[in-house]
Order: sequence, then structure tokens, then C-alpha cells
Amino acid sequence: TDLKKGRLRGRIDVGLSVMAMKKKSMCIDLDTEDSIYHLKAKTRDLFEQWVTQLRHHRTFRQNEITMEPPERPLQSDPTANRRRSFLSKLPSALLKNSWCQNSQDMEKCCKDLSECESALLELNLLLKNMEVLHRTFSAPAINLLQTKGSKKEKRGHKKWRSKNYSKENKNTQQPNPDASSSHLHVSHPNLIYSEPVSPDSCLDSPDSPTEASRMQEEFCRLAGTVHSTLRSAYTSLCTERDRVRNTLDCISEKEVLVGSRPLRQQVSSESRGSIPESLSEFFDAKEYLLSGSSSENEASDDDSYVSDVSDSTSVEFCRNENGVAKEILSNGNNCAVTRRDHLPSTRMNESVNLWSILRSNIGKDLSKVAMPVQLNEPLNTLQRLCEEVEYCHLLDTAANTHDPHMRMVYIAAFAVSSYACSFTRAGGKPFNPILGETYECLRPDTGIHFIAEQVSHHPPVSACHCKSKNYTFWQDVRWKNKFWGKSMEIVPMGVTHLELPGFADRYEWSKVTSCIHNILSGRRWIEHYGEISVKHSTTMGDVSLCKVTFLKSRSGGLNANEVEGMVTDSNGRVIHSLFGKWNEALYLGKPPSATCIWRANPMPEDHEQYYGFTQFAIELNELEEGLKPLLPLTDTRFRPDQRLLEEGDIAGAEEQKERIEVLQRERRRVLQENNITHSPRFFKRAEDDSWVSNGTYWDLRKDPGFSKLEFPVLW
Repeated sequence: TDLKKGRLRGRIDVGLSVMAMKKKSMCIDLDTEDSIYHLKAKTRDLFEQWVTQLRHHRTFRQNEITMEPPERPLQSDPTANRRRSFLSKLPSALLKNSWCQNSQDMEKCCKDLSECESALLELNLLLKNMEVLHRTFSAPAINLLQTKGSKKEKRGHKKWRSKNYSKENKNTQQPNPDASSSHLHVSHPNLIYSEPVSPDSCLDSPDSPTEASRMQEEFCRLAGTVHSTLRSAYTSLCTERDRVRNTLDCISEKEVLVGSRPLRQQVSSESRGSIPESLSEFFDAKEYLLSGSSSENEASDDDSYVSDVSDSTSVEFCRNENGVAKEILSNGNNCAVTRRDHLPSTRMNESVNLWSILRSNIGKDLSKVAMPVQLNEPLNTLQRLCEEVEYCHLLDTAANTHDPHMRMVYIAAFAVSSYACSFTRAGGKPFNPILGETYECLRPDTGIHFIAEQVSHHPPVSACHCKSKNYTFWQDVRWKNKFWGKSMEIVPMGVTHLELPGFADRYEWSKVTSCIHNILSGRRWIEHYGEISVKHSTTMGDVSLCKVTFLKSRSGGLNANEVEGMVTDSNGRVIHSLFGKWNEALYLGKPPSATCIWRANPMPEDHEQYYGFTQFAIELNELEEGLKPLLPLTDTRFRPDQRLLEEGDIAGAEEQKERIEVLQRERRRVLQENNITHSPRFFKRAEDDSWVSNGTYWDLRKDPGFSKLEFPVLW
């Protein structure tokens, strides 16, 4: 088999993974931060064997991680970050025990330094002896050369030249054994053409070259020993420095979390003396027994095992300045609008214990789980749908391209571009829309008329419609968010539609799966994987197909964010090839002659401090004075909790968010008691069960607008 031959397709550290088990479905989920693995046993006995073996190996591996001397961390090594995260979970008492058990390296370092000190003394003595030997050996040779040189000057020159030139190649291949002659050539260049020294005269001296060679060999041997020993000591010191640095970081993080209180061990009901030697209760990778129930937010029927660990996750934010940009916007009236280029406030520094919220929801859909407002960004899911049309110029280009296969290239680029804004947004989630909530975006600079509405609450479904003179774009999306212990998968459901009336073309595609890594610790990052299949059809039937694959990152971050695709005709023949990165650019053809089809816009300055927003995202929640009377009261820009979060008022935003959720539950209860089904105001259900615009929004928006219409009280 491949395993016996050493061909491994993947490797995970079970000791650093989160393991979740489901007895009813006989499934085991392993979240390694970088990847999520799902194992399903065929029989109950096989499931029990896997669980038993995994538990034994986890216990062994966790003890091994705790006891082993930490290696010097590499910046590109993700294991170092996981080990640091693991150490940060250890109580201070266990950190001290681990420190004592891992002090062998420092003892060896002290021994190495003592040996180096003795060797350096010997090297110093040898060096002095070699200097004395060199002086006593060189002086008579010079005198001898001077006395003989005056007698046979002319013949000596020729003789020396002939010997020197005839053996030139040999001398370059091997070292000259006559150390004194080499020294003379360097110190006195004018003696190069002198007659060589007689070896007999040198051997008469007690300080011969043989003694010099012996000292040189001894010196080199000792120098090599000192070098290797110092190198070992340097490595030990670097390791110890990193241990000290990581420990100080861990202590600092704990002090930030607990305030001015002294650090103390956090164990539920056990005394300090009852800490198990295996340390298995204090590990970063946890284990869970989950219910196989299909209910996504109900209590588990099975007993759940949760490690007795106190975890908390800090979400840190900063503060910066404000700015503006200008644009002319037509809202029925021509008025000058000032577009901002900064949010009113940067992300505030607030800590939230995310683990206490997610620990009981591993493997479940999080769409029904209430989250604290600190985890949100001041944008709504409806506005995130609007972000997907930021690069709508690609659709305009496609609408003006006569080659159907090139039209497919631009539409595929548009589908890829919708993910670019997510690259810097892994740190926050958008607000969940309230049932009946709406959002509009009217942009004369791009010619789009965008409208979105939350059409269903259970399941949560958001629908949008975007119209331009060149195209019509609409979709309805439902997201299922599943937490696997260290990562959260976002699985979208729904189909995106596009029509180009100029060619009677219709395109359809679905979204790929997204995954946010390092949910509980470390720097969060997002990746997308799967395949987008764009189908092109006309009244005459299918014309072409484009498949774009979002590659999953391999170990070490290789091929991160890469996409590759191809456009084929109705016969399956490849017409165009695509490649690039979903967060940077998409290229047509093959390097080095490829053509750039799409490139992401540059990010604003200090975007990290403003939720990672693009310039387009910064403008989405802005509410101009001239726009207020033209919007329905259900528009997202009137939502108070989102507005307060944008302004940096965390407490006020949390209070308003709870009040809005109470109103939503009360409104849903009234509808259920009266057996009334909610009907969306601006969308309707089509025959294929998708949601499409009913075409009334922009007509109702005209003067006098929505001011005389009744809307439910959403906030």
C-alpha cells in the first residue's frame, strides 16, 4: 500500500487537534486548524476501536508535547504557533513544572561553555608559541637569502623563474609545504625572484617547520572543537531565549485577561494537590462527544464531555481618523454627496470569551446561536451581498464582448472577484438581518440599482437583485455555519443568476465553501475551496461552460488562495485557461504571456484598524442627509445596533442588539399565534423555488417615496 511505501497524502498531529465524536452517526471530526477531517466508521465496533485508539494516542502525544524541550520556532512553521497556544493554556504552576523538567538543555549549555573556556586557554598558548616559532624561523632565512643573493643574482633569477613557472599549476592545486617561503613572498614581494633557501640550513635549527605544522594542526583541531561547542551552546541559548519570550508572552496575555488579579490555577473542583501527572486536562486540543440529533440548536441528548479548561479569546481593535471623498449621486434629486473614506471609529479593544459560547455547538449550525456584538463588523449580510458587485465593470465588459467564450471569461472573473473583499475580513462577522429588513444601493458611477431583503428567518435566506442597462443579476443565499473546534466552515446554498439581454444569454453558478481558521486563538485567516461551475445557456441551448477551482492550501501555506479554471465549448473542448489568486488577480492564458483580466483594488490606508474594509465597504453603511427621506424604515442604515458599533459604542450596540432580538421574537410569536405567514414586500418565490424581485421597489421609491407606506417595526 501507499502507507507501507512511505507515500503519505497528509499528516496531522492528533494531540493538537480538536476531536468531536457522534455516536449515532459513528462519525469522528478532527479539526487541525489547517484542515478539517471527517471519519465515518462502517460498524459500531470499528467506531469504538477508532475512538479508543485516538484517545490513547492523544494522551500520549499531549504528554510528549508537554515534556519535550521546545524547539526554536520558525516563522513559517505553524506547529510553533500551536505549541505556543498550547503552552498559553497551561496554569502557571504547571508551567513551572514543565520548565524544571525541560532544563537539560541549559545544564548542557553550562558544561559546553566550561569546556570552551579551557579550550580557549589552550588556543591562546598555542598561538603565542606559533608566533615565537615563526619569528625565530623567519629571521635566519632572510639573512641567508641576502648573503647568497648578491653572489649569484643573475643566474638565480632565471633559475627561480623557471622553477616557479613550471610548477605554477601544481602549486595552485595543492598547498605549499614551505610555510616560511610563503611568508617571505607575501611580506617581501621583491624576494620572489631570489634564489630559494637551502632546506638543510633550516633543518639545523631546533625550531623546524615540522614543529610549526604540528602546532598548526593542533590549533585547527582545538579551534574546530571550540567552534562546534560554541555552536551547540548558541543553539541552547537561542532555545532558552525563545522559551523565556514565549512564557513572558503567555503570562502577559493572562494578566490582560484577568486584570490586576494574581494568576492562579483554574481547575473546577479539584485541589492543587490533585493535578494529574499526565496534564491531560490542560491541553489546547479538546475532545467532545456530540449528539447525533439533527436539531441544530437544541440541547444534546447524549452526555457531552467537555474539558475543564478556562479559555478566553481576546478581540483587539484600535482607533484612527476620518476622511471624505466626493461623488454626485442622483436620488430623484440631483445633489452633491460626500463619500467617506474612513469609518467614524476604529475597531474597539474589547475581549470576549468566545469559547464559552462555541464549546457546546461543535458540529452544529451557528446561524441560530446569539453572538456578542464585539464579534460583528458594522455591516449587514445584505450589504455583504452588495459587496459582490464591486467589480461590476466586468459584467459591463462582458455585455459588450461579442465572442461568447470571452464573455464567459469576464463573467468567471466577476464570480472570483466577489471573494476578494473577504481576505482581510476573517476577524469579524456581519450582522444577521431581521426578517423584512432591506438594503438598497444606487450608484450612478457604475450604473447599478441594487436591492436586497431578508425573505426568510428559519431558515435564514437573503435575496438580492441588481439591475443595470447591460445586465440583470440576482441571487438568494442561505449560509450554514459549522464550528469544528478550531475552525468554522461556511457552506452557502443557493444559485446566482445573470442575464445579458443584449445577447439573450443566461448564466448560473453556485458559491464555494469558506473556512475561517484559528477561531479561538492566533491570527484568524480565511480560505475558500471548491469549484464554481458557470453554465452558459441561451434560447438555443447550452453554449459553453467554465469551471474555476479554488485550491485548498497545502501544508506550509503553499498555493494559498490560488484558483485555476478553463472555459470549454459545448463539445468539451478547452478554449481558454485561467489562473491566479482570488484575493489578487485573475489571468487569461499561460505564463509568461498571460493577460490580466481582473485585479483587486488597493486597500485603504490603515484598513486593519477599520475591520479590514475596502473603500467600497466603507461607503455601504453611510447615510447621507439627502437619502434619509427616500429610504424605507426597514433599510439597514437605520438599524441602531449596527450604527452604534460603527461609531465605537460597544455597550450601546449590545443593548440595542438585545432589544431588537426581543422585538423579533415577539413579532414571530404573534405571527405564529395568528397563523400568519410572513410575505416579503419586494421579492416573490419563483417556480424553481428561488427568490426574484417583484419589480415594485424602484417605483415605490419615487416621490413621495416610502413615507406613506406602513412597515413593521424592526428596531
